[in-house]
Order: sequence, then structure tokens, then C-alpha cells
Amino acid sequence: MVNYHDYAERFLTLCRDSLRGQSYPADFFQVYIVDNDSSEKTSEYLVREYPEAIILPRSNGNYAAANNFGAKEAIKDGCEYVVSANMDTEMDVDWLKELVVALDENQAAGIAQSKILLYPENDKERQEPRINSLGNIIHFLGFGFTGHYGEKDCELSDYPEIKGYASGCSFIFRADVFKKIGGWNEEFYMYHDDIEFSLKTRLAGYKVILAPKSRIFHKYEFSRSIRMFYYMERNRYLTLFIFAPARYLLLVSPLLFAMSFGMLLLMVVNGTFKQAMKITFYFLKPSTWIRIWFERMKIKDFSRIKFNDVAADFSGRIEFQEISNPILKYIANPIMSVYFRVIKKFI
Repeated sequence: MVNYHDYAERFLTLCRDSLRGQSYPADFFQVYIVDNDSSEKTSEYLVREYPEAIILPRSNGNYAAANNFGAKEAIKDGCEYVVSANMDTEMDVDWLKELVVALDENQAAGIAQSKILLYPENDKERQEPRINSLGNIIHFLGFGFTGHYGEKDCELSDYPEIKGYASGCSFIFRADVFKKIGGWNEEFYMYHDDIEFSLKTRLAGYKVILAPKSRIFHKYEFSRSIRMFYYMERNRYLTLFIFAPARYLLLVSPLLFAMSFGMLLLMVVNGTFKQAMKITFYFLKPSTWIRIWFERMKIKDFSRIKFNDVAADFSGRIEFQEISNPILKYIANPIMSVYFRVIKKFI
């Protein structure tokens, strides 16, 4: 788990207590908390409130780098499986056991995501929980969004394959997979990091699956995400430029430019135009394209699946369930759906 600033003081207690209550034997797992750019007061709080956890301090707020730091320490200590989980959660008693079973019983899987449920605000919601994610969806222009958000919880059998990506809120992965794909790309810093990690896993020839009996309750706040617009939008482009071949980029370019223009207008309206300029300058730097080229070469070396085969599972619609936008719903989505249906034949 990654702590950032006062995150632990807000969320740790409930998460810690649910981890202490796991049915999976305590002697067979270790909790690592990467203390990411927090104060001395918070560091002391972590040690005092969770003495059995290993606290790993870092000096900056790079979330992807923090995940790599924690995973490498766990693997160095002999862990065969590693779990990345948010701290703003409460885990069901069998959460960890069911994640382990999911990989044990599915040797072709490199990642298994928990069933992520919205944190209940009252007894009724606890009795009838709503879904946060049953696996996330990738749009062909690089957007990512939750799957089945807000729907009633339901029983699922077996281990459904996730055709998009595993939510970074809670997923387990094999140490061997981490070594093969090189972990998280730290250039992403935060946001889209789970898309990047999952895409590399799929390209390496592993499946991404759902572990439906591994339940976790997430204090999900969409508004907390949209404040970090720079990383969300920059990393959308970064994902496309790192993973997509030239033919794919050429085919999607008309709508990519149209969407970019639409996003620019949105940023002018909502006062984040400076963020748009910052993104533009980022991609004007030669050093950015050098890093992109090196990353493309690394991915090419371990890939066993073609990107275009993975892209066949992308969505033609953007379904931000938290945002009701009539332009997106009645104009943009129908156009994008038809366009993607046509170009898929050429991809």
C-alpha cells in the first residue's frame, strides 16, 4: 500500500483492522506501506498504529515509483505473489485468500483483480452493495473507466477474463510477471498506471482475470481524481504513443485530433488551460520521445501478443458513469462507436 501525505491518518485504521482479520494465515503474508512524501508526524503514526507492517519511506510523491519500490522489496523478501491495494478500503475476511486462490487455479493469469464494491454509507447499502469495478475498460482513444459502476452486486461464477485492465485499487500479480514486464513505468507518475501495467501483462501473454469472491469496499471519490487532470490527460496520450503501432495511430488520428480539440475547449471553460499547455510542452521535448522509444523497444522484447489483438477488446464508447454529459452521450459516443466499428476491420 502507498501512503501519501495525511492519507494514512484518514484511512489506515479501518484498512488495518480488516487486514488483521483476514482468513489467510498471518504467517504467510507481509504488509508493506510505502510512505510516499509524507511528514515525520505521519511516519511516526504509521509505526505506532501498524507495528507489524514494514514501512518503506520515499521522498517524492511518484505513485508508480512507490509501487515499484514496495513490490521489489516484497520480491526480495521472497514473496511469490504481490498485491497492490489502496488504503481507502475495507477488505472482506476472505479478500486475500480468494486473490491467492485465483492465481493458484489460473496458471495462465498474470493478474487477478478483486471485486471492488463501493463503500457502504449505511446498513442498507451494506446489505445491498453497489459495484465500483468488475474490471475496467479501455477506450480506443486511451481513456480508462470502471466497468459496471453503480450496478447492484451479483454472484459471479468462475474467473471471468478482464478484457480491459485491472483496477489499481486491488489486484494481485505474480512476481515473475513483474520481473518480465519491468514493473510500473515510473514516467506515468500517477493515473493510467494500472492501464499501463495491465497492458504490458496482456502483451506478455498473460490473462487478466477477476477474482469475484475477493471482495473489497472502496471509498471511491471521483472528484478526487479529476483534480489531477494533467496526469490523466497526459498519460492518456503517453499510453497510446508507447503501446500503439503507427498503423493504429494513423487510423484513430481523425478522432484523436477531434477529441483533443474538444478537451482543449473543455479546459478553457473549466479553467485548466495552463494544464493543456503543460501537456503540450511535455510532448514537444525531445527527451519525452526518447523515453517513449526506449519503452516501446522494451515492450517489443517481451511481447508475445500483438497490440492489435488486444485493441480488438477496446471500447468505442466513453462511459464515465459519474458524469452525465449530453454531448458525450448523444453526439460523441454514437460517432466514436461507428468509427471504431469501421476501423477495427483494418486494425
